[in-house]
Amino acid sequence: MSLIRFENRWNPFKEMEEIQSRLNTLFRSTPPGSSAVRADGEEALTVSTWSPLVDIVEDEKEYLIKAELPEIQKSDLSVKVHDGVLTLTGERKLEKEEKGKRYHRVERVYGTFARSFTLPDDADETRVNAEFKDGVLQVHVGKSEKAKPKQIDVKVA
Repeated sequence: MSLIRFENRWNPFKEMEEIQSRLNTLFRSTPPGSSAVRADGEEALTVSTWSPLVDIVEDEKEYLIKAELPEIQKSDLSVKVHDGVLTLTGERKLEKEEKGKRYHRVERVYGTFARSFTLPDDADETRVNAEFKDGVLQVHVGKSEKAKPKQIDVKVA
């Protein structure tokens, strides 16, 4: 008989990711990594919106949101926090078509995106900073001081 550890802690980020995944599945015309094939055997153009992939990590001091944003310029990114919601917006611009070149396939998605995350109650909106390097945006959201556990010394009488 083995024991299974059960952590009875609500994770709002995980719940939002599950909802987003279900919505993406619902509205996706073809499975990721595949493309539709027309009756004449040629690939059909599939249109999809894009949304950067993110990892959300928590430690005792902060939440860290890491977003993959390849080929996006820092000037095309925005990070905002308002009423407990962190919003990442930006745009990946389509490369200019050059004379003498024919594109046989364009699979990367271009255009604008927006991702929003409801911050947990212990997040401190005044302690948010972001850094962008090598196509990865890292947003640090500090935890409020009152949410941090405090060590209390017990005196023996």
